[in-house]
Amino acid sequence: MPNRLTGSQSPYLLQHKDNPVDWYEWGEEAFAKAREEDKPIFLSIGYSTCHWCHVMAHESFEDEEVARLMNEAFVNIKLDREERPDIDQIYMTVCQMMTGQGGWPLTIVMTPEKEPFFAATYLPRDTRHGRIGMTDLVPRIQQAWEQERDRVAQTAATLTNRLRSASEHTPAEREPDLDDIEAAAQQLMRSYDKTHGGFGSAPKFPSPHRMSLLLRYAHRTDDDEAVRQVTSTLGAMRRGGLFDQVGFGFHRYSTDVEWKLPHFEKMLYDQATLMLAFTEAYLASGEAWLASTVEDVFTYLQRDLRSPQGAYFSAEDADSEGREGAFYVWTAEELRSALPEESQDFLFDLFNIKEEGNFLDEATRQRTGENVLHQNESLSEVADRHGLSESEGQQVWKDVRERLLELREGRERPGLDDKILTDWNGLVIAALAKAGAAMDNEAYLRAAEDSVAFIRKEMTLPDGRLLHRYRNGKAGITGKLDDYAFYIWGLLNLYEATFEPALLATALQLTEIVREDFASAEGGFFMATDESDLLARPKEAYDGAIPSGNSVMFQNLMRLARMTGETELEEEAARIGRFFGEHISKQPTGFTAMLCGVDLAVGPTKEVVLAGDRETYELQEMAGLVRRAFHPRTVLLHAPSDGSMDALSPFTANYEPVDGKATAYVCQNFSCDQPTTVREVLAEQLERTSS
Repeated sequence: MPNRLTGSQSPYLLQHKDNPVDWYEWGEEAFAKAREEDKPIFLSIGYSTCHWCHVMAHESFEDEEVARLMNEAFVNIKLDREERPDIDQIYMTVCQMMTGQGGWPLTIVMTPEKEPFFAATYLPRDTRHGRIGMTDLVPRIQQAWEQERDRVAQTAATLTNRLRSASEHTPAEREPDLDDIEAAAQQLMRSYDKTHGGFGSAPKFPSPHRMSLLLRYAHRTDDDEAVRQVTSTLGAMRRGGLFDQVGFGFHRYSTDVEWKLPHFEKMLYDQATLMLAFTEAYLASGEAWLASTVEDVFTYLQRDLRSPQGAYFSAEDADSEGREGAFYVWTAEELRSALPEESQDFLFDLFNIKEEGNFLDEATRQRTGENVLHQNESLSEVADRHGLSESEGQQVWKDVRERLLELREGRERPGLDDKILTDWNGLVIAALAKAGAAMDNEAYLRAAEDSVAFIRKEMTLPDGRLLHRYRNGKAGITGKLDDYAFYIWGLLNLYEATFEPALLATALQLTEIVREDFASAEGGFFMATDESDLLARPKEAYDGAIPSGNSVMFQNLMRLARMTGETELEEEAARIGRFFGEHISKQPTGFTAMLCGVDLAVGPTKEVVLAGDRETYELQEMAGLVRRAFHPRTVLLHAPSDGSMDALSPFTANYEPVDGKATAYVCQNFSCDQPTTVREVLAEQLERTSS
């Protein structure tokens, strides 16, 4: 019989609805039962596309004996980390405190008062290779709970005190500054892998915000090496197995140092943040392949992750047919039967196809006889070796790729996590708007507008506050800091791309809600508005797989301060910087998205206001000078003649067209150049004020 999870909206929880484990959702019912029966809570946190979550579920949670032990010893709770990132953050911090590492599945055992005393990640059914198994662990914890309660209580109290104190400290007197940007950039550049690209060793994660910081550092210092490291890293990712060469889109991370062998899940947030990184690198370098990669990712998003309503689903699984990567890998025999005979040698060479396979099973590290398509060399180099021109080689691969995509659609598809999250859609809006403006691509902008329309209609309450999750026609879960921060980011990017005042108005309204609902007296923003069901109220700035909400709000506040002239927004950003300043100085590479905001705060910044009819060719050409170049410390505004921006950005009210022509006003450091109606003069002003 299905358990209590059968009524959940979470795809992850629904994966466990037929487990023999007596699962509860997070809520008072579970905690009341634990208090009533004097049992500890077994909290299992994961997400629907997590490979090792699937492994643990199959080995342990589907096992009758393990389930019997768990049901006798615990009250068991399943939690989707993507639905409740605030709870996940609390107990992931606990896991890192106790074990020195973290990850998913996350396993926590805690008191009925939510105080943890045991933490781990993946656990097998039986003890092996030094990792305790569930059949040994559960009886040990049950015995400790029943016979050593004082020791358990002391451990729980100590961890809880450490956890609560983590978000309570005296802010630093100094704000983060150029020295922190310099330190982060230099540390990253020293860790650069000169052979394979990327920063550090395996496993290699994309970490796009690190590359965004390096591009800003390069822009500020004219350091061409920083740009080269970014473009080389992005090129290695694009050529490697991290990128789905047949269907497009990026996988989660590379298990090896060469970007060849990926962890195969595809996350919406990776597509968005990498689109941003590729777009900024394109603006900084002008290399066309970066723009074409953005187009490929857009193709993937529209084909496989876009919902019928215009927003985007969360992820695709790593697993199908009961194993990881089955949808994406190919045997040499499969490829040979699919490829024209005359192009087989070229394509086997291009994508490093081996008869024995090039794919290693992550658990056994043994070859499976299958291949992950990846390139060690550029297509032009391989084509030349086979007597083909670059264009001929591209056409051969284009024709074959379409054939392989068709064949692959006949396979069992990985599972789709079809919930829609406001925060991750905010990232997509930010990426599409930035790319649409940079590449003058209306399709990107229309897609961003569709997602905004969905959030406005389905995920926004009458008072303007946001909800976090939507699925099966139902929106729910109170919005978290990331929902507001990432959505505001998207709105600001889309405003600069379209000059639609309502977007800026919504961004300002949501910013006031953030300041009202999430702010703390010491500085910085809490992850959640309500701590009633939380052990502690987390406040996070570390930039991990995605930027933190505090880092993005820092950038948002600085941009809005420049757009509106409201200096109190800049002071709010400064308070964030001071609160996290000590952490940043100790580990600058852990806060690279925050330091992108610091780059804007330190300046010099420039405000470009365009006056006139926004639909005219002349004004759009002026806007393109800003949008289609890398100006990371610039904000772009439109001053329409109807006064619709006067309340949002009062200082623009005085900017009017000269002689009825589209006119640009460029200001920096509280002084402005002479207005100009000449595109070439604007270009000179932008260059002169860009240092």
